[in-house]
Amino acid sequence: MSTPSPEIFEKLASFYLGREYDLGRRELLDNLLMYDAKDLCTHAMCVGMTGSGKTGLCLALLEEAAIDGIPAICVDPKGDLGNLLLSFPNLKPSDFKPWLEESEARRKGMELDAYAEKTAATWKSGLASWGQSAERIQKFRDSVDIAIYTPGSNIGLPLTVLKSFDAPPPELLDDTDAMRERITGAASGLLTLMGIEADPLLSREHILISSILDHCWRENRNVTIGDLIRLIQSPPIDRVGVLDLETFMPASDRVKIAMQLNNLLASPAFSSWLDGEPLSIKKLLYTDTGKPRLSILSIAHLSDTERMFFVTILLNELVAWMRTQSGTSSLRAMFYMDEVYGYFPPSAKPPSKPPMLTLLKQARAFGLGITLATQNPVDLDYKGLSNIGTWFLGRLQTERDKARVLEGLEGAAIQQGQKFDRGVMEQMLASLGNRVFLMNNVHDNAPTVFQSRWAMSFLAGPLARSQISNLMADRKSPTKNTNAEGNVPVASETPSHQPTKPSRPVAPSGVTERFAVPIKPSPEGGKFIYRPAILAEASMHYVRSGAGVDQWLDTKRLVRCDGPIATDLWESSTEVDEWFELDDTPHENFSFVDLPTPLRSSANFKSYEKQFKDYLYRHQPMQLYRSTLLKQYAPAGCDEVEARLHFETLAREARDAATEKIRDKFAAKMKSLDAKLRAAQAKHENEKSEAQQAWIAPAISFAGTVLGAFVGRKTTSRANMTRMESAVRGVGTASKRRDDVRRAEETLIDLANELTELDAELKDELNALSKQYDVQNLELEITTVPPRKGDLKTSPPLIVWLPWHIDPNGIATALT
Repeated sequence: MSTPSPEIFEKLASFYLGREYDLGRRELLDNLLMYDAKDLCTHAMCVGMTGSGKTGLCLALLEEAAIDGIPAICVDPKGDLGNLLLSFPNLKPSDFKPWLEESEARRKGMELDAYAEKTAATWKSGLASWGQSAERIQKFRDSVDIAIYTPGSNIGLPLTVLKSFDAPPPELLDDTDAMRERITGAASGLLTLMGIEADPLLSREHILISSILDHCWRENRNVTIGDLIRLIQSPPIDRVGVLDLETFMPASDRVKIAMQLNNLLASPAFSSWLDGEPLSIKKLLYTDTGKPRLSILSIAHLSDTERMFFVTILLNELVAWMRTQSGTSSLRAMFYMDEVYGYFPPSAKPPSKPPMLTLLKQARAFGLGITLATQNPVDLDYKGLSNIGTWFLGRLQTERDKARVLEGLEGAAIQQGQKFDRGVMEQMLASLGNRVFLMNNVHDNAPTVFQSRWAMSFLAGPLARSQISNLMADRKSPTKNTNAEGNVPVASETPSHQPTKPSRPVAPSGVTERFAVPIKPSPEGGKFIYRPAILAEASMHYVRSGAGVDQWLDTKRLVRCDGPIATDLWESSTEVDEWFELDDTPHENFSFVDLPTPLRSSANFKSYEKQFKDYLYRHQPMQLYRSTLLKQYAPAGCDEVEARLHFETLAREARDAATEKIRDKFAAKMKSLDAKLRAAQAKHENEKSEAQQAWIAPAISFAGTVLGAFVGRKTTSRANMTRMESAVRGVGTASKRRDDVRRAEETLIDLANELTELDAELKDELNALSKQYDVQNLELEITTVPPRKGDLKTSPPLIVWLPWHIDPNGIATALT
């Protein structure tokens, strides 16, 4: 068995997962298992008991996707997926040592250093046996950004999901079924976290929260947990169904639910859910610079109710993101969930099940591949899993497990209109061994048995909390000029900003005041102050017919006025994020700083509005990005990173189509050459055989003639001469046959060389195609379109008071 060469398995949109395996002879074959990336659009399921090699295969699949530039979101209930960060291009013992256990080394009768050396040597030789080098490990690390997020904890990168109660995008609002699923999922997830098992059709709590979310979202209003507590007590609706609100649920009952939710929000254990960056599918898939990401969402530290809450919110966010994408037949992104047991059961209906079923049914149309894994196949809904096209089946523990897997395979076959031989499949499943899998792919003609390749990532087992923390330590380092909590130290308040009096400053006549709602928890102790800012809103109209652009964009810009007011104040403005909410009245326990002198004049505000309009025209042009290769524009409003992300799917589709054309073109040539090669080989064998016979016959005849002359056979001299002449002629014929063999060999060599050259030419064209359609290499034309000056609509600027907290040490922290 030969070691595969990278030239063989490094192919476009093709994942190197292992080599075919002969179950009868228990023998690894030379044929590589190359899995077409597009097949993952019809989803995959990996099933296998502990020790079957399931984790190694799934990590290999994620590694291959990363090398191909496919981003992935991975839910990790056990802590195994963090091993993807343990890929060491240098393969030094010191790389492996921190991830080895001293107790394990002692059990093997070794010192830890010696154990590390042995582990490094084992991993190096294992990778080499599968044709994988240090360069390939480095390529994997360079191709993708890997991060471990820990929602509800700061062990890894903290992640808050509470922003997921914001109003969904317009695409979802216009889709009745999708909107219903989103509302049901959000309400079910929240009630699960509160410890309330609620039926969406019967539970009053579920119906009330769903009705509130539906009302607010259809008005495009975001809802925070704090808002929801207030809205439960005083709902924005008068009726639920045909009943008035009080009949449906009296105020006293609503107060109980609000108190339960408030207790959850006020709990110190819940405070960690408020920390971290907001859950964003786009940011989990790509960095700010557009680099593909492999985001590992570790939930091993969470309780069962917290896990269900997080997974439900995540799946609903994924559905919402999916519906905003364009359709494609190429693999755009992956969602992988390890140990899906409990989230997609056969009979019960946890809140995670509806969005999971939606993804399995609809995600393929958007190029989102769903890959699930479990060692408990009996606890999965196999009717739902009939939507899965590829099954990776490892060694199973019980007959019941095998029966449920066969049920799922049969359902998938019926769904695809294919035949299914249950007996043959059952026999193959019974013969599987360690790291040996049966792949049943609806896109293939028959199942394939293979052994998974050596994973590039070191399989250290589930990572401990301290190990995850160490891996993410660099990413959590505080930024410069901040304290350990990330807040800006303030030595002392300047006189103009010192809250010397609790009274509220008087705003100029005709100028509106609003108060920003704090979104961060209010610390204990210290004091709370309001600082002034100016906020203005505008609608901008962009038109460029050649690019099909006729679009209005709204913007809100804020200028913080806690320092000298610049003449061109909008130059220092910042765009307001979605989280920015305003109240009409201030909080009671807040003091105010004085208004700067320029903000006390209503005439200045008229000037600020005029300046704002001029600022928008000069500084808010829309940049349109056009790919010269694809001859298309990115959607209006994209920056360069977003434009390249948009073109990535189009480029992948164009690349796949061009690849198929090239392969079809070369396939015909190779088929013709292969036929000639087979014919030449057959001719060579035939000529070789005939040449051998041609030499043997005259040799025997000649030898017999000579021997007869010496032993004195009774033959006439004329007969003897005739026989010798015949023998000589036979020698001449044999010599000619030998020349024919030589010419046949030359023809065979020429054809083999021609086939090799054709193969090299194919690889060169595919490599050139890969570079040509690499989204980072795409040449983008930039067209700048200013907003139409005559169409600019601005609102009068208003004063916004921003909430701050100052602790007893003088540290000021913004509460927005």
